[in-house]
Amino acid sequence: MIELASVVRDLREELGRAIVAGEGAALRFGLGPIELELSVELERSGQAGAKVCFWVVESGAEAAVSAVSAQRISLTLQPTLAGTDGPPFISGRADAYEQ
Repeated sequence: MIELASVVRDLREELGRAIVAGEGAALRFGLGPIELELSVELERSGQAGAKVCFWVVESGAEAAVSAVSAQRISLTLQPTLAGTDGPPFISGRADAYEQ
């Protein structure tokens, strides 16, 4: 299983790479709301000062954790680019459209 914070961090890094790849590209896409649906397991520690952790169930492992009551959560993230008012832009390869 993977911590929820790691999933969000990895998503942020992937989007960062897409934004950098889109710099100067002929074809760009405005980045709108991002919807994630995840299977999670809640873990609580019984020690003093304990924290609650959300673990994301990895693909293919859901059946193995169903006995421990995995739950589904949906997150809608609104991406913003630091220092700007507008949405960030990302791009795929536009080679076929460039002249």
